[in-house]
Amino acid sequence: MKKWLRRLGIGASALVVLLVGTGAGIYGLSTRGMTRLYDVSPAKLVIPTDSASLARGRHVAEAIGKCADCHGVGLKGQAMIDDPAFGRLVASNLTSGKGGVINDYTDDQLVRAIRHGIKPNGKPVLFMPSSEFYYFSDEDLAAVIAYIRSLPPVDNELEPTKLGFIPRMLYVAKKMELVPAEVIDHVNRPTIPARGVTKEYGMYLAQTGGCLGCHGPGLSGGTIPGAPPSLPKATNITPTGIGTWTEANFIQSMRTGVRPNGTAINPFMPWARVG
Repeated sequence: MKKWLRRLGIGASALVVLLVGTGAGIYGLSTRGMTRLYDVSPAKLVIPTDSASLARGRHVAEAIGKCADCHGVGLKGQAMIDDPAFGRLVASNLTSGKGGVINDYTDDQLVRAIRHGIKPNGKPVLFMPSSEFYYFSDEDLAAVIAYIRSLPPVDNELEPTKLGFIPRMLYVAKKMELVPAEVIDHVNRPTIPARGVTKEYGMYLAQTGGCLGCHGPGLSGGTIPGAPPSLPKATNITPTGIGTWTEANFIQSMRTGVRPNGTAINPFMPWARVG
């Protein structure tokens, strides 16, 4: 009996050592990725001040980029997640009020943060979908920056982001895009299509609007990367999935949150902002 107890004790100790070592490795690798320094010189954009550009910037930020989903109403910032296992995930206050960060950024630094996912100190921005915003045209990105700078100040001081074990583990396992700067081509800009009712411009909207982030590169749906297990899989929105929908069906669904068959679209899908 003592021999078996001794063996069990040795096995349990070995398991603890393995778990501690694995945890330390995950923490170390994730920290290294989150603190890496990037040297990127962003494109110089002329930030407009006219009312038409501000209106365009608001539309891009709200309906396409859906900035308020993370940064909250008025982009005043908010804690999106505060959980012992996941940690505290905070989206910054983008206004000039107390606790706001907008005055800490030059226009060039905003371009680098939004398009390249890099902070003024050279470290990467976490979680923000810069790999999608990377595709914003110069005109649209400049309009977004103009709009953000025009926001009324809101006093809202927030605790900093502090990641728990789960997102670190998913990041190391390449199941979560925690550091978008790692996957962005910081040198070669993509060709941006002209605005219009075309397949190419539709792809532009799908890329910058986050559609590919949930529905996949081919929009065929499936498990959403990094999403909690309780969240349903993203729908296949290719012709194979919704091929019977008419254009009117699609527009109505995006504007009402109800499919042609009368079922409700999961509110995780930001149809209210898109429509």
